[in-house]
Amino acid sequence: MKTIFIASLVLAIAFSYTPQSLAFDDSMSLRICEYVSINDKKRLRKYLKLNNLKIRSIFDNVQCNGENLLEFAATSNALDVGEYLIGKLPVKTVSDNLAVVKKNSAHLAKVANERIK
Repeated sequence: MKTIFIASLVLAIAFSYTPQSLAFDDSMSLRICEYVSINDKKRLRKYLKLNNLKIRSIFDNVQCNGENLLEFAATSNALDVGEYLIGKLPVKTVSDNLAVVKKNSAHLAKVANERIK
């Protein structure tokens, strides 16, 4: 009887556990957007590492002023962060966003073209 109780308790705890990286909320998006807007690659990398987040996993979920992170970096003239994002994102994602990046930032368009080739 005691072992059944302990086993059910362990299972209940195991199923109710959610890792920190899955608990992505608006305050995290706001912080990430802030670092992109001020072109602070160092703080962005530190924040992502601290919260066990990867650019590839959050890219589709984070919107800054209605734009994805790469578009927002291009419109904000955040060249360092834009280069970092281009380096971390899959080639297909970079090529899908190339037209918008080209329109807003010639430098990031050049970096994106080099990444695609």
